[in-house]
Amino acid sequence: MSEQTVYPSLRDRRVLVTGGGSGIGAAIVRGFARNGAAVTFLDVDRGEAPADARFVECDLTDVPALRAAAARIEEIAGPAGVLINNAANDQRYELDHVTPEQWDAAQAVNLRHQFFMAQAVIPGMRANGGGSIVNLSSSAWVRGASNMVPYVTAKAGVIGLTNSLGTALGPDHIRVNAIAPGAVMTPRQMLLWHTPESRARLVGLQAIPDDVTEQDVAAAALFLAADDSHMITRQCLFVDGGLR
Repeated sequence: MSEQTVYPSLRDRRVLVTGGGSGIGAAIVRGFARNGAAVTFLDVDRGEAPADARFVECDLTDVPALRAAAARIEEIAGPAGVLINNAANDQRYELDHVTPEQWDAAQAVNLRHQFFMAQAVIPGMRANGGGSIVNLSSSAWVRGASNMVPYVTAKAGVIGLTNSLGTALGPDHIRVNAIAPGAVMTPRQMLLWHTPESRARLVGLQAIPDDVTEQDVAAAALFLAADDSHMITRQCLFVDGGLR
């Protein structure tokens, strides 16, 4: 991949990333740090994110803990100008064996926290005259992956959340968009779900027969956070090489 664009408008911007310790989230954290932003990320573990990013440990499925962490970050670092709702877990379940507990857990980790994190940062964004919220969805909801029904349902819900928040917050100059990554073969994906053969099969289904990387998704997040996209809201940007 060619060198990514540097956005002057992101320098010193306060950015909050959920699930920034590994995979796509860590690439997003690195991208904002490279642009000179003041980055804070929430996760259960620091993981592979850069040392110059502020780390706050938080289980995002615990809404009171999420709210407390958001308040603490705002007190220390100031109101966020950018929120990247990235944290997710694409656990697979066979259709006939999904339990109510598994269903609820999938919604909590993939959808519910996105709303409550947005709710927590919106007052600060309003006070600052605007901001950008980027919610991570997935192209899996378009393909309708049969062994990921709870996850796919949550990621489809992210699109509804994005559209609704975008309408509600437009008058406050808060933009709300989504990114739907395709088959990004992070180390976790290759460890748990994929083989070199399945990876090659998915790449072969894409219009562009190259790997979609974490950096590709991070590049989309940087653009949607920067002032260059100041009139873009209520959109879902697919970063999937044309897989859907």
